[in-house]
Amino acid sequence: MRCLAVVSAVRLGLTILSYNHVRGLVTRLEARDDADIAELRRIAWGVAAAARFVPGASCLTQALSGHYLLARQGSASKIRIGVRRDTGAELKAHAWLVSGNHIVLGGSIHGFTHLVDHGQ
Repeated sequence: MRCLAVVSAVRLGLTILSYNHVRGLVTRLEARDDADIAELRRIAWGVAAAARFVPGASCLTQALSGHYLLARQGSASKIRIGVRRDTGAELKAHAWLVSGNHIVLGGSIHGFTHLVDHGQ
């Protein structure tokens, strides 16, 4: 239920506020410790499951939500944003949640050009 509440709040925030404002709220918690793999899997599962019930819960919504949930328990992570040029002129952006050497949410980074990391 906590994951559903956080994903819903982040999605609503991204709808009515700017990305920078929501990112500032989500990343304000300081976290220094690495989460163990079981905790990363639990957060990934909870956020992904909750996102199925929240319309428009994009990769960015999920990454921000997972970052917040991990930071609340003191676990460090970062939100990675990248782009990929498809066969046409269109750019596609994607967001991941990364903790240590683990991609928690967002799938493979292969094929994307890294732009920026936000968070710890």
